[in-house]
Amino acid sequence: MERVNRLPLPDTIRFAYPQKTKPVSVTGDKCELNCAHCGGHYLKHMKPLDAIDEAGTDTSASWLVSGGCQADGAVPVEEHIGRLAELKQGRRFNMHVGLVSDTVIERLAAVADCVSFDFLADQDTITEVFGNNRTVNDYVTCYQSLKRKVRVMPHICIGLKGGEIGGEYRALELLQELGTEALTFIIFMPTKGTRFADRQPPSLAETALLLSRARLQFPHIPLHLGCMRPGGRYREEIDKWAVRIGFDTIVNPAPAAVTLAEKLGLTLTRGEECCVL
Repeated sequence: MERVNRLPLPDTIRFAYPQKTKPVSVTGDKCELNCAHCGGHYLKHMKPLDAIDEAGTDTSASWLVSGGCQADGAVPVEEHIGRLAELKQGRRFNMHVGLVSDTVIERLAAVADCVSFDFLADQDTITEVFGNNRTVNDYVTCYQSLKRKVRVMPHICIGLKGGEIGGEYRALELLQELGTEALTFIIFMPTKGTRFADRQPPSLAETALLLSRARLQFPHIPLHLGCMRPGGRYREEIDKWAVRIGFDTIVNPAPAAVTLAEKLGLTLTRGEECCVL
């Protein structure tokens, strides 16, 4: 199958293999929010900030700085900003901070090279997945505040509502209104031990349709397919769709997607850090 070509699609694609980006958690493996899709599971694969003694003991080119959320949806980064500044030492920080206040944004702007921001536009999804009283307006307001102070990369998780599409198209509409320089998509993965462990990812057709809509609505900005997405045949098929649709970056691509990009005559480039850096 040929590429979708209603638009002038990019003739270069970047395949990112982020071995040079270290995932660091400011809360270790602790998360107060205990979201339905994650349950703190992915924090276990991150390096606790407290376990990094000196800047010189880590040679990573960049860090993905994240952590568990408090009940209000914020990652408690403020108390660690001084320590992060000491450890920065020329490396770049992509920070995942959740719904933080303007005061925290002022401070983190001094150390963050980019903030990855989960952008939600559906109240039912917020309530079901996070179980707190935050609103769509809270996400819009925080995104606007971040944009004023730091480079921010909105992330849309396709199927976050237990594998159902629930607000992703509205998120695209809002981001068109609010403006964005780039956009990253991730895809819900059922995870053992979570409240959504028995759910299924959104269908390949639904996911490909949403990615296609994103390319049509945002024809002139970079679109990234991030690292969090199902594996196996699902990944192979959706990665190939991302190539056809004209995505700019795919993280840890399925080999079949790389082969397809070569067959289509695209120029392939390689990244070794987080896709937003």
